[in-house]
Amino acid sequence: MHTPKNTLNHIIITENLGKSVVTSDGTLHILSSIDLLIKPGESIAIVGESGSGKSTLISLLAGLDTPSSGSIRLNGKLLTAMNEDGRAAIRNELIGFVFQSFQLLPGLTALENVMLPLELSGDKNARASAAALLHRVGLSHRLSHTPKQLSGGEQQRVALARAFVTRPAILFADEPTGNLDSKTGATIINLLFELNQENKTTLMLVTHDHALAGRCQRTIQLDAGHMV
Repeated sequence: MHTPKNTLNHIIITENLGKSVVTSDGTLHILSSIDLLIKPGESIAIVGESGSGKSTLISLLAGLDTPSSGSIRLNGKLLTAMNEDGRAAIRNELIGFVFQSFQLLPGLTALENVMLPLELSGDKNARASAAALLHRVGLSHRLSHTPKQLSGGEQQRVALARAFVTRPAILFADEPTGNLDSKTGATIINLLFELNQENKTTLMLVTHDHALAGRCQRTIQLDAGHMV
């Protein structure tokens, strides 16, 4: 397969990306003909009604799901030609995640949750790096607390620290303030954009919040699986 000439200028490239599932009523097209060119360091908001395919797009781009058609390149590598092990390796190398539901491990402390991705990659400085990032998000006094001892906003700060601790090239954030009140959500978003700029990360942000989308450099709108 040929390599697009603009691969060097773009960290995410999709061509004719589609996702369909077969249901009892026939074939359901969740995403159709999605062509994306995303430059390193760009911040992109993905907006659209519920069911428009936003979370499916993120799952495909992160290699958590496989498309029915088309191709995805991340940092020049053809994700769609890889098996699950290959996609997992790319996720570990390039990608960070922040979810609406925090996704912290309940049996681990804040420090241990942030250390985990570094420990999985064999980083000898996992503890120091995790502690430094928890300090950066204002949680130095919460290192030994488990998720259930933390507020929602504190849990999402831990999740942010965990996402950025590996210095990912791409961060996928799926409704990161969905479970937070507006004041706490605003604090988290400010922190997200600060960390993003400090790390020069490419940000793909799924949101219903148009004010939040407006803080991104570009907006991609999905409507019934199509880019508008």
